[in-house]
Amino acid sequence: MLEVKNIKTYYGNIQALKGVSIEISEGEIITLIGANGAGKTTTLMSISGMVQPRSGEILFLGKPIQDLSPNQIVALGVSQVPEGRRIFPYLTVTENLDMGAFLRNDTAEIKKDMAYIFDLFPILAERRSQTGGTLSGGEQQMLAVARALMARPRLLLLDEPSLGLAPLEVKQIFQIIEKINTENKTTIFLVEQNANLALKVAHRGYVMENGLITLSDTSKNLLANEEVKTAYLGM
Repeated sequence: MLEVKNIKTYYGNIQALKGVSIEISEGEIITLIGANGAGKTTTLMSISGMVQPRSGEILFLGKPIQDLSPNQIVALGVSQVPEGRRIFPYLTVTENLDMGAFLRNDTAEIKKDMAYIFDLFPILAERRSQTGGTLSGGEQQMLAVARALMARPRLLLLDEPSLGLAPLEVKQIFQIIEKINTENKTTIFLVEQNANLALKVAHRGYVMENGLITLSDTSKNLLANEEVKTAYLGM
């Protein structure tokens, strides 16, 4: 579904990605783990068009997307849930969800998806008339994921979904991630500081250090890898 081929991304003269290559097949949950500043978020931003790579190629369903604008990439079926959630705090829950469907005009299907979202996230159904800024951190994260789903993505990019959440909220978010993958058949690319949780839900994983992919394997093998245990799992 997605091929990232040797991309090099810069912020001014600072090189953030130094030739990153990643493959994601349809239906997978893939995780990218690494320390702060390794380039994980830049990888997602490069895929979603928020930052354009200086060289290399990104193919989605066989089509090059590295030169497209973010809205064009969303229209093709790629949605990103950004780090820090970035919901619209002064809009209601329902209005935030409407913004997720901004590029769509299939009104009847949007209503169906809204009903599905409220079934998937019952707390959002209860809070549908509340403004986003009045929700708890976990509820805002659910809203950010739900807003992205309203675009009907085939590939969902998740950036640090557990950041700043209480343990129970983290557990709920990861249960929802698995449910979206299995029920919705949505392919997921997950960037996450909590490497242990991420590898437990993912099929495969990549390890990133200083803008480079240093290791890739099945999640089971990465969880058993002594170097990964020491560096990222606190073992």
